[in-house]
Amino acid sequence: MPRHSSIKKVLASLLLAAACMPAFADGLKSLENFLRDARSGRAEFTQVVTSPPRQGEAARSKTSRGTFEFQRPSRFRFDYTKPFPQTLVADGQTLWMHDPDLNQVTARKQDQVLAATPAAIIAAAPDLQALQRDFELKAAPAQGGLEWVEARPRQREGQLDRVRVGFRGDQLAALEILDSFGQRSVISFERMELNPPLAARTFQFTPPPGADVIRQ
Repeated sequence: MPRHSSIKKVLASLLLAAACMPAFADGLKSLENFLRDARSGRAEFTQVVTSPPRQGEAARSKTSRGTFEFQRPSRFRFDYTKPFPQTLVADGQTLWMHDPDLNQVTARKQDQVLAATPAAIIAAAPDLQALQRDFELKAAPAQGGLEWVEARPRQREGQLDRVRVGFRGDQLAALEILDSFGQRSVISFERMELNPPLAARTFQFTPPPGADVIRQ
């Protein structure tokens, strides 16, 4: 092959790589801006959980819908409305999960369960540097009209394998969560409103009278 032809191919590859770099960098920049500027937020969400296929069976998916609110530091609330009601509240000290159908409440110490979870990306970490203490972060290719960041927990003791965070501009649009069992959960956010005033009671939870309370 002529030498000048090889040089042209190398130059073309370098130019292509340079052209791709801004798209890859945008996801990390969007995450940094979101952590810096979004002190609170609320949105509607749709969650699709897909379990890995069993032998001879197709993969199974389950879709849920509800509303989501958060306020830094370390407060958030998921209210599932469909197909079954369920509430998940982090009040800064305790993570509460309420299942009305079972009349059961589970309470866990928040600092023991949230550090390396997707919730830390949304509501706990104050900035990119703090988040990098718990996650390895890298920009991922743009896909579906979104810029993506991949986050892998530095400590692999739990079930979380990795999280992909999708942004439309600097606005959080999606979370894609993959666990160590191959289960995939995609949360899509709609009508995201950043920095609204949220009442303190939003992140307070009191177990309903007669509920079975399990503390872990």
